Amino acid sequence: MKRTLRSAVTLVASLSLLAAACGDDDDAASGDATDAPADPTDAPTDGTTAPADEGGGEDVTLTLLIDNTEVTVAQTDALTQAFTELHPNITFDIEQRPGGGDGDNIVKTRLSTESMSDVFFYNSGSLLQALNPEESILDLTGDPMLDNVVDAFFPSVTQNDKVFGVPFGTGMGGGIFYNKKIYEENGLSVPTTWEEFAANNDKLLAAGITPVGASYAAGSTWTSQLFVLADFYNVAQAEPTFAEDYTANKVKYATTPAAVRGFEHLQEGFDKGWWNEDYGSATYEDALQMLADGEIAHYPMLTFAVSAIAALNEEAAQDLGFFAQPGDDAATNGLTLWEPAGAYIAANTDHPEEAKQFLAFVASVPGTEAMTAGSPPAGPYLVEGATLPDDVLPAIKDLQAYVDAGKAGPALEFLSPVKGPNLEFITVEVGSGLKSAADAAASYDEDVEKQAQQL
Repeated sequence: MKRTLRSAVTLVASLSLLAAACGDDDDAASGDATDAPADPTDAPTDGTTAPADEGGGEDVTLTLLIDNTEVTVAQTDALTQAFTELHPNITFDIEQRPGGGDGDNIVKTRLSTESMSDVFFYNSGSLLQALNPEESILDLTGDPMLDNVVDAFFPSVTQNDKVFGVPFGTGMGGGIFYNKKIYEENGLSVPTTWEEFAANNDKLLAAGITPVGASYAAGSTWTSQLFVLADFYNVAQAEPTFAEDYTANKVKYATTPAAVRGFEHLQEGFDKGWWNEDYGSATYEDALQMLADGEIAHYPMLTFAVSAIAALNEEAAQDLGFFAQPGDDAATNGLTLWEPAGAYIAANTDHPEEAKQFLAFVASVPGTEAMTAGSPPAGPYLVEGATLPDDVLPAIKDLQAYVDAGKAGPALEFLSPVKGPNLEFITVEVGSGLKSAADAAASYDEDVEKQAQQL
């Protein structure tokens, strides 16, 4: 835990340094995946050059399992195309899975039945710990590819001092997107307390504008968690030892006022009618479209969504801002950060060397450049030497401001290995008026205890 907490501090510093060094980007990247650098002849470990093809070899097709979000699909297509240009004997068979709990179950089932693809992209942090990586995922400890990875990423893909993955995509912030035009037209200011945020929503509702987008359709239930998860920076400010005490089973959500607040925010949103009328059937993609079209004023989400919004409507993406989820005290308001997902190799793969070559590319500067070409970054890459384009979407500039000001910290799932798998379904119940905040927090405590016992 001490090492994890030190790494958490390093994460914030690393994000600040990375973003400061590269100038924060989240805009549409120029070029396409074919702009990847030529295959080098050497493979230095400074992250500036992709690993060289060690020459020829028989033709191999790597199977790759990814989630079905637009951003992941675009980044994966760009990555695999660029890699195959450097390694013509290695091609890919890509399979998509849903996100959220349904996707988690697919990954767990495939690993437990030894039917996982050669390579798969999946969460880092607590959800990875639940996969029993020492038995199901190839150990990368000591591999030269890890020299390219920023140190702050390692705790999120490590179990018992063994490293199992490299970063795929960028770090990102959890908070609230807002439509800047709607704010200007209604004389609103970016809130720094929940009271101010609630007042903004009440004013918008009175003006006939849907204040907050909610998307609780099957397959999108994961989106319901943001008011709880993105509130963790505020929880940590009020209870600095919460992550450590939570892991040690010394504190509970239901009995910690600062921790239960996120559930209360969800209940308040439903009780006050802040959601769009079709919240129960709206998907994540529907919510992004509503945000782009100005049909909703806010959408609680991770900043990776800005890339998908830009793909829908570049002009609309320029009109979006982003702010950290407000807490009780403006003086301690700050941003909750998420580390990138991970790229992993199944332990029983038939092609470990080719899979390692691909992961080495994912964790290289040319790999990050390919991802940028595929989809605009949603934050800094945790790869040594990686930079971001100069043209940055406003929402990512907003994210960067928190990081630069030192007002950002990791999400709970990167400080603790314990995260209950049913949170998204519990938060849907609260957001739909089916369960009170207090009951939901108690239910989640039970969910967490079961998960801890399983781990």
